[in-house]
Amino acid sequence: MSKVTVAKSAGFCFGVDRAVKMVYQELEKNSRVATLGPIIHNQDVVNDMQAKGARMIDSVDELTPDETVVIRSHGVGRDIYSQIEAKGCRVLDATCPFVSRIHKIVSEKSKEGYFILIAGDSSHPEVQGIVGHCDENHLVFKDNFELKDFFEKKYKNLGKKLAIVAQTTYNIVVWDECLNVIPKDDPDIVIFDTICNATDTRQSDAAELAKSSDIMLVVGGRHSSNTVKLFEVCSRYCKTYHIENSGELRSLKLPAAERIGITAGASTPAYIIKEVQTTMAENNLTEIQDEEIDFAQALDESFKKIHTGEKVKGIVVSIDNAEITVDLGTKHTGYVKLEDLTDDPSQKPEDIVKVGDEIELIVIKVNDAEGTAQLSKKKVDEQAGYETVLKAYEEGTVLEGVVQHVVNKGVTLTYLGVRVFIPASQTGLPRGAELDELLKKKVEFKIIEVTEGKKRAVGSIKAVQNARKAEAQAKFWETAEVGQTFVGKVKSLTSFGAFVDLGGIDGMVHISELSWKRIKHPSEVVSIGDTLEVYIKDLNREENRISLGYRKAEDNPWEIFKANYHVGDVVKATIVSITSFGAFAKIIDGVDGLIHISQIADKKVENVKDILSVGDEVDVKIIDIDTEAKRISISMRALLDSEDADEAEEESSDVVYSDEAGIAPAEDAE
Repeated sequence: MSKVTVAKSAGFCFGVDRAVKMVYQELEKNSRVATLGPIIHNQDVVNDMQAKGARMIDSVDELTPDETVVIRSHGVGRDIYSQIEAKGCRVLDATCPFVSRIHKIVSEKSKEGYFILIAGDSSHPEVQGIVGHCDENHLVFKDNFELKDFFEKKYKNLGKKLAIVAQTTYNIVVWDECLNVIPKDDPDIVIFDTICNATDTRQSDAAELAKSSDIMLVVGGRHSSNTVKLFEVCSRYCKTYHIENSGELRSLKLPAAERIGITAGASTPAYIIKEVQTTMAENNLTEIQDEEIDFAQALDESFKKIHTGEKVKGIVVSIDNAEITVDLGTKHTGYVKLEDLTDDPSQKPEDIVKVGDEIELIVIKVNDAEGTAQLSKKKVDEQAGYETVLKAYEEGTVLEGVVQHVVNKGVTLTYLGVRVFIPASQTGLPRGAELDELLKKKVEFKIIEVTEGKKRAVGSIKAVQNARKAEAQAKFWETAEVGQTFVGKVKSLTSFGAFVDLGGIDGMVHISELSWKRIKHPSEVVSIGDTLEVYIKDLNREENRISLGYRKAEDNPWEIFKANYHVGDVVKATIVSITSFGAFAKIIDGVDGLIHISQIADKKVENVKDILSVGDEVDVKIIDIDTEAKRISISMRALLDSEDADEAEEESSDVVYSDEAGIAPAEDAE
């Protein structure tokens, strides 16, 4: 028994379905209805509407004042609305919303002084309707050649900004060629992507079904252009029949088939498709054909035709430095030039494909006389890449790519064929940094803006960094405790401390925590990029601040001194400062002792500077250690005269010391 399958996208498109329903709803109200032109390219539907009381007219002049006039999905120009208003008729506007959007765009841009360029067929009712919403400053072009002629001969002297739109059913491949003609990064040109993808989807679905079917039935009006196109698409893969309704099945002499596919044009209502499907399923309309096969004819029929803009599959049969050759399974030899394989100049054909690979391509140009077809893999990649980029923009997905160029105010890279511009402010580099640092480097980025029409996007490395930082911060605060140790890199230095990256979140080591010695700037101890082992001293969750410690207890000079020096020891010390009451001398790094003026010599000293200078190395005896106050008294005199030194100790018992390192107050030191 035959298996009957209907293509998932067969039948009414959104705009046609909406228009048909509006007419039937109006007829149910017993209104007098007139459609301005056939509401749909399907005679069965038109006949049914007329049977229910609808009337089809070709111009507004045919209207009577008591009629409701329906504007079909193609839309009309402003003047038609004015004519209808003058007639006093009620309007039921069934213009497809996607077409109405174009009307709104060209109307607004015309008022703003833009010159309007329209890609499409000037004789098509949709394009005529779009033109009707422009002023005199407009031009309809059919392809990239006419557009190129405009830019070469007219644009420079035009003196106006440009707004570019396309007919909703315009050929996607030709549109891409047009985009290549348009001057890049011209601030006076704005492009709107107004092509509806419903037709392309319907053709793709029909082609896939035809590939797995023995015969195909294409249901739709004889004058429906999109139905005829479906017939051509399906005919490439299997025996295909074009019918308008199920009644025509009886007159067909269908061959025996196990797998039967059904698709339908945008003007074919669901009930007609259902009737065809039911008739095929319930009745044995297929029969075995015993006639003799004409092999010459069969061979000729196997030569599938291909058309510009069509998406095809091919097997790579040869590769050289400039292009690849592809077997399309047709009488044409397919060629893909390097520039149509990739936009990466560093790649060669063998880097992209291998002999035997099956690849998807778009037909750029067909030469039936020579039996050749020019193809593009890049356009397929760009289309798929743009959809991926658009999805990444909507979902906030992190993407990865290699920076290819440094341009004015930013850098660029290409992701799946889509050009992504990353402004300098979004590169994540510090202000004033050289953008060349990113050249040829792999980066992670997010899409923050998509340019309508040009299939370009704006990316941000900084957005990824900020997200990672926020994630790291949240994770840090979940487990952070005072006393925890981390190993991090010094990220920046200030006059008051060093900021250390703990892995996505920064903490600060205050200058006083960098060294046990007095320092004037953190750079005396650490440099940017140094790896430090730090510990958490304090946390402030409200202000998101982390205070870090770096000095280790075992490195405390005072602890080292206590362990190795005692009262009575004789040591060498270096004079580090002189005051009016004595001199401070360094015993070890970070520990100074005071030589009181009375302990300098075995005679009375009027001025310390008469005997000592900063930098002098002297022998001294430790005569007192105040552990609690961290103060040390040392004596030169004790080594000269022990008796006098004992007396001097009593005289110096009331000396006032400064801080824990024994340094004199700044106002007294020299």
